[in-house]
Amino acid sequence: MASRRAKLFEGANALKQPFYRAGLPRIESESHIVPLHVGEAALCTEVSQRLLAEFGMYATPINYPTVPRGEELLRFTPGPLHTDAMMDDLVRALTAILPKE
Repeated sequence: MASRRAKLFEGANALKQPFYRAGLPRIESESHIVPLHVGEAALCTEVSQRLLAEFGMYATPINYPTVPRGEELLRFTPGPLHTDAMMDDLVRALTAILPKE
């Protein structure tokens, strides 16, 4: 069981680095969940839907009342079967979808 848990954390750590390199607004987390700040409910839902429709990737949108308004986020939970290439594809998809600041 411990090795399964370790693999979850390895996946999360492997996703954090490409998020940082791409300048994506990742929220610090000590768990196997990698949250990405979006900050607007409609945009959060739209990004989640576009990821699925256009790229075949799923991210859970977390909106009010689960989080306070203005703190909406996408939740990523990379697993042991997610490869570095898959994570790079996710970063490319997110940078294509998310509005530029």
